[in-house]
Amino acid sequence: MSTRLDHRNPLVFDTHELGRRPGALQRLTRSVDAPKDFGIEGVIGVPEGAPVELELRLESVMEGVLVTGTARASAEGECVRCLEPLSQEVAVDFQEMFSYPDADDRSRSRAAEPVDDAEDEDRLFLEDGLFDLEPLLRDAVVLALPMQPVCRETCAGLCPECGIRLDENPDHHHDAVDIRWAALQGLAETIQDGEKDNMGGAEAGVDEKQEK
Repeated sequence: MSTRLDHRNPLVFDTHELGRRPGALQRLTRSVDAPKDFGIEGVIGVPEGAPVELELRLESVMEGVLVTGTARASAEGECVRCLEPLSQEVAVDFQEMFSYPDADDRSRSRAAEPVDDAEDEDRLFLEDGLFDLEPLLRDAVVLALPMQPVCRETCAGLCPECGIRLDENPDHHHDAVDIRWAALQGLAETIQDGEKDNMGGAEAGVDEKQEK
């Protein structure tokens, strides 16, 4: 069961002033607070309450109201390479048709062109002349955000061995050790330690004989 739209919500727009005469236009600008979870969770997004600048063009057509717009905001996240905080300006364009609930579909022959139920379910409708921009805006912003944000394209990231930031230490490196040679070196050291122990035991035996 859908809840009725609240005209006090800044992302709900009223089209009554536009009217239903095809071709009528209305341009709107509005600054709204970003809603909760406005982005890709755990990756990057527009912080809740941050300003989102909207520029909208509402056009009345036969079927409903065609909404075309641009949204601008600043997203925040974490670089996937160096794990440092980052911010990124986001500008997205979007367009959607909000149909009248009583739109006259006689312009197309249902017999000649049956309505696709799935397509009909995807249609958005005006409710008492109101439409909610949030779902459309949320989808547009999420699609514009990077799944793997970086502070800059040349970010060298962190050293995989010690975690030091490589951009701040460009000469940082670790001597590469072949794991096969490391194993042989360990075996050689074990043998040497065993030989020393044997030599110590032999010397002790010689001393005991000399004493006798």
